Amino acid sequence: MDEVKSNLMKDDGPIGFSKLWIVAMVVVAIYGFGLLLTITFKAYDDKPPIPELVVNLQGDILFTGDDIREGQAIFLRYGLMDNGTVWGHGAYLGPDFPALYLNRMAQRTAELLSLDQLELPYEELNEEGRSLVNSQVSRFLKQNNYDPEGKTLIFLPSQEYSLYKEIELWRIYFSDPVNNGGLKANLITDHTELKQLTTFFAWAAWASVANRPDTDSSYTNNFPYDELAGNTPTADMVAWSIASLLFLLCGIGGILFIYGKNTSWGWSMPDRPQVDYARVGVASHSQKALVKFVAVAALLFLGQTLVGGGVAHYRADPGTFYGLDISNIFPSSLLRTWHLQLAIFWIATGFAAGGLYLARVLGGIEFKGQRLLTNLLFFAFAIVIFGSLLCEWAGLLGCFDTITFWLGSQGWEYLELGRLWQILLIVGLVVWFFLTARASSPGLKRPSTKVLTLFFWIAALGIPLFYLPAVFFDSMTHYTVVDTWRFWIIHLWVEGFFELFATVMVATMFIELGIVSKKTGLLVIFLDVILIFMGGIIGTGHHWYFSGQTSFNMAVSGCFSALEVVPLILLTLEGYSFMRLQKASSPDGGGFRHKWTIRYLMAVGFWNFLGAGVFGFLINMPIVSYFEIGTYLTPNHGHAAMFGVFGMLSLSLGVFILREVCSDEKWHKVERHIRTAFWGMNIGLVMMIVMSLLPSGFMQVWDSVENGYWHARSLEFTSSPAMRIVGWLRMPGDLVFICLGAIPFFIATLKVWFTREK
Repeated sequence: MDEVKSNLMKDDGPIGFSKLWIVAMVVVAIYGFGLLLTITFKAYDDKPPIPELVVNLQGDILFTGDDIREGQAIFLRYGLMDNGTVWGHGAYLGPDFPALYLNRMAQRTAELLSLDQLELPYEELNEEGRSLVNSQVSRFLKQNNYDPEGKTLIFLPSQEYSLYKEIELWRIYFSDPVNNGGLKANLITDHTELKQLTTFFAWAAWASVANRPDTDSSYTNNFPYDELAGNTPTADMVAWSIASLLFLLCGIGGILFIYGKNTSWGWSMPDRPQVDYARVGVASHSQKALVKFVAVAALLFLGQTLVGGGVAHYRADPGTFYGLDISNIFPSSLLRTWHLQLAIFWIATGFAAGGLYLARVLGGIEFKGQRLLTNLLFFAFAIVIFGSLLCEWAGLLGCFDTITFWLGSQGWEYLELGRLWQILLIVGLVVWFFLTARASSPGLKRPSTKVLTLFFWIAALGIPLFYLPAVFFDSMTHYTVVDTWRFWIIHLWVEGFFELFATVMVATMFIELGIVSKKTGLLVIFLDVILIFMGGIIGTGHHWYFSGQTSFNMAVSGCFSALEVVPLILLTLEGYSFMRLQKASSPDGGGFRHKWTIRYLMAVGFWNFLGAGVFGFLINMPIVSYFEIGTYLTPNHGHAAMFGVFGMLSLSLGVFILREVCSDEKWHKVERHIRTAFWGMNIGLVMMIVMSLLPSGFMQVWDSVENGYWHARSLEFTSSPAMRIVGWLRMPGDLVFICLGAIPFFIATLKVWFTREK
């Protein structure tokens, strides 16, 4: 490595930058984490209470707090969070369980009040009579009959009546895959389990509608929207939505002003690359060993796309798979569990490989035993990945019974893998950090790379460190508390520290490839850290608007979101400018070894802006989220941001590694697959969004406003002819994405793996 020309190896002295960057970074870090921790620990005080006893007006016990907690555990054990949602969080094949329960309870309340007060069935009332009854329904349901001293909740007659009616309705729901989006037939038949599960839904519905003490809105800020039950948008939602929009516009304007004002961040580029790369045969043994990481990531990626196609099919045709009933072997909850877990696994595998490769570039020294340790890490990752996937399958099929939480599936969306596998994954990530830190440590001794290496360490350490909240809860922990810690991983781990590590790795690659100067790369990293600490960290709370927290979270979190995408966009714009200069100097676009690495990174910038920025902020405002959360606008954002940004970045790191270890002669045989995959994945993703996800989301939001959130999430609406047609329109995009995207990329990795120099 030392014999190769390298921008990172140039010891051109310390990089000069203002110490104000460090001061700003420390201040916003304290500020960001301080507010996030405040919101997190307030959740313990503000969470909806779980009564120890629920009684009727006569004092008879209907159910207990233990029944509610057991019902939550049953909900998780059967993978129902990968079927429907609770307070908008979960999957989209089934209903929002509390929303549907609440609406049916409101309808029964209206029927009982109509008979009791007007002596007529509700459907026979005139408009004036219905208006009178409806006002009484909301008054009854909004009344909070919880006694905090005795920890007792009193159910009114309509609530008691609903409880018994709902048990049978949920038994019917779980009996047939056609009714529930492809769950296993007769999934839950035990009466005790059905009753406990129903008590969990009953409690969640009560918390959704009963006013929080001393306020005029419920524990979930009046979510879900249901006019009959009295749940309508609050003034806080409108006010903080306006504030968040103004805050975002002013923030982006300020960032672009600072970027444009600093002349050292201009777009002036050399006519040709500053370094003539000819690295074949120079890559170290440990770096060559990373090709199998890329190949396995490509295999997992291909598997995820196939499973995702199965999930999409369950949406369009939940009863059969082209005439076959596969729900008993591959229920929809299992396929969605795999779809999410495979996404995390292949993206993380790509990041791990890229981090190890660039750490070696930063350090410039091959440490003894690095290849052996890298190979051992690979096998450890493989055991965790494939072992957890198989055990999730067994757990959801009922093979583990009481130990499914530890060995099978925990049931929490995105964190389904069993607790044992989580612990092993954390250990593996710690070992990975040790290897990256060890390989890059010589960079600390060079003044020109010292700061970059420190950032590399901080970003790499954040990945194992901020996965730790995944073990802070179990199946019995209060739902609000779990949802709070859960999004520390889903948002803060992925969208925060994955994004930070992504920016550091992109900056490192661009510096090494001669695209940007070291000073430019470092300044953009500083900016990214500041924005993540200032906006992205606190913005985690936009997931908690309706999960049992107060309007304090809505006020703070609604104003801080989506700013962390700006630095990565700016870096990829640098790459775009560089590619334009390369094309001008070489009409065929050739002459540069890593043009496809750069093009994959350019796609990251595009999807960062559209998927994370536009589609993300579209659903982040409180008033929009109130009607939208849990509709197809959420996976529309998720696919464009998760794959478009982190997936494309993981693939770009894979392309970088493949090109580094491949000779020019061999690369010509591989390049066509990389090119086909690039266009196939991007065109396929656009087709999925334009033809299916985006129109489905807008149709659901429209129905949510018109008929209530419960209706937009009901089988009646999601199985309507229009929604089925749009569901089937997902197929063309899926086929393009799989056949022209995932498959060619996997073929490319195999060709390099089997022909690489050992």
